[in-house]
Amino acid sequence: IYKPQLTSTFSIFHRISGAFLSTIVLFFYLLCLKIGLICFTYSNFYQFFFFFKKLILISVEMTALALSYHLYNGVRHL
Repeated sequence: IYKPQLTSTFSIFHRISGAFLSTIVLFFYLLCLKIGLICFTYSNFYQFFFFFKKLILISVEMTALALSYHLYNGVRHL
């Protein structure tokens, strides 16, 4: 029976967090290309942030958690 090692588990989660962060960066890059900077002047843009503020807060916290894990685990591999 295979018993997973702690270092292999950390390595797998390091890759998963890196893929998640790359996806987030690519998504926001494509979003900025699509809507441009002019959208910051529209009231609909700010209404979207007002109605989805809980969802945005959770997504920011998840991204910060993934970034900190990826950073600390990357330093550990040095």
